Amino acid sequence: MLKKYKKIIIPFFIVVFSVIIINAFHVDSSKDTPKSKTGLFLGTIINITIYDPLSDQSFEKIYTDIFKKLQSIENKMSINIDNSEVSKINENAGKIHTKVSPETFYVINKGKYYSNLSNGVFDISIGPLVKLWGIGSDHARVPSKEEILARKKYIDFQNVLLDESNNTIQLTQKGMILDLGGIAKGYAADVICKYLKDKNIKNAIINLGGNIYALGSKPGSDFWNIGIQNPTEPRGAYVGIVHVVNKSVVTSGIYERFLIKNGIHYHHILSPFTGYPVENELASVSIIADHSIDGDGLSTTIFSLGIKNGSKLVESIEGIDAIFITKNNAVYITSGLKNNFTLKNADFILKNTI
Repeated sequence: MLKKYKKIIIPFFIVVFSVIIINAFHVDSSKDTPKSKTGLFLGTIINITIYDPLSDQSFEKIYTDIFKKLQSIENKMSINIDNSEVSKINENAGKIHTKVSPETFYVINKGKYYSNLSNGVFDISIGPLVKLWGIGSDHARVPSKEEILARKKYIDFQNVLLDESNNTIQLTQKGMILDLGGIAKGYAADVICKYLKDKNIKNAIINLGGNIYALGSKPGSDFWNIGIQNPTEPRGAYVGIVHVVNKSVVTSGIYERFLIKNGIHYHHILSPFTGYPVENELASVSIIADHSIDGDGLSTTIFSLGIKNGSKLVESIEGIDAIFITKNNAVYITSGLKNNFTLKNADFILKNTI
């Protein structure tokens, strides 16, 4: 049985807002006033803020292009769109291979890579459990043990077959469901980042509901200051600041999406092995990486592994670092953040490197 977790409940509207806040942005020159636009894609509110000087015409063209790219990704990869490529894969489960676009194939291939790397702790075929619990939706509920056992038998990333020569995907068992919710937003952030670089934009913040890419550095500074959300407080309260340049910061935590039933807190990070939300000492994990898709794939994995095993995996991967926040307000950081993280909340204790 899950233990009770005392917290201030963050209002949950249609989507989950960013779990990481941006701190201390100030640009002195009026011509460098940042331009920002917001949209709703991939089930979350996205915000793109550009700090390079742009004409209004260039600004509107860039955002039009970005929103088209996001809509295209959603149309291909969302399981909530009936004719998406992922929905077609799921519909054909146990039957035939499904031809997909190179973009969808790439994301599924990455998802299977992280499923392998984590020995199934992260599993892109976890869809049956996600649908069963419905956490974050208007039909969220605590399923019975019998229902969970029945759905668990359909979860096995090794039964996701990829044919790279033909760009086809097959789920070998009827009832399997691919869910790219744990990795598609990271891919989208990377696509936007590449587009902005191609447009010679050097300073921007890409915020996809908890997946942040900090492009370049803050104008007038050597880095961006990214606030790491306090998991026990409403959005905007932060534990500390991580200083980054050209990095993605992705956070997974038990406060993002959850269900409270009979006083018990059920968060949305489900274990493929138990069928229930992951139980360990952690309230959140933030992954700092060069690419957001890697941060996305690793954040769920590292959270599920816990501090000891999660930190070992992070330290074994070049260019990846992590910030662990426990339920008893301890903060642990991996070695690469020793000089790049500053604790800002006296209620938390920094335990230094792991």
